[in-house]
Amino acid sequence: MEASGRCRRHLPVLLLWGKWDAGPGRGVHQQINLCNESLMLERLPACGKFFEEMMKKVDSKKWCNLTEFITYYNIFTQCTEREANDASCFWPNPLAESFITGIHKQFFLNCTLDNVHWEDPPDEILIPLILIPVMLTCAMIMLVVWCSKRSDILG
Repeated sequence: MEASGRCRRHLPVLLLWGKWDAGPGRGVHQQINLCNESLMLERLPACGKFFEEMMKKVDSKKWCNLTEFITYYNIFTQCTEREANDASCFWPNPLAESFITGIHKQFFLNCTLDNVHWEDPPDEILIPLILIPVMLTCAMIMLVVWCSKRSDILG
């Protein structure tokens, strides 16, 4: 009886750690679902094949414009997630990421961001943007100092 009471006291803690099976006449057993990596790797290429077929509909010059194929990419992502979950694997995982990276290399290797050349705004804009905050800071400091010297009159 004492062991049964002890088990009931710790049961909420055990339930936090995973899926537990505590049936009548049985102790507390954890149900472990191991990732079936070979099944996942067997199924992921179907997602890639579907994405490849959909990308054939998009002009290859537009492969770097996400708005042209975002729907296909979303379906591809959901497919990889579903297949990973069906194989009892979490998603993303290193194997799924490696597969997705391969798809990226196949379709988006030449999609690079152009380096943006940053330059300062013209002096007519830059000088006021610098001087106004500096002058306001000086004015606030002077106001605080002046008020602190006149605390007998103001307060």
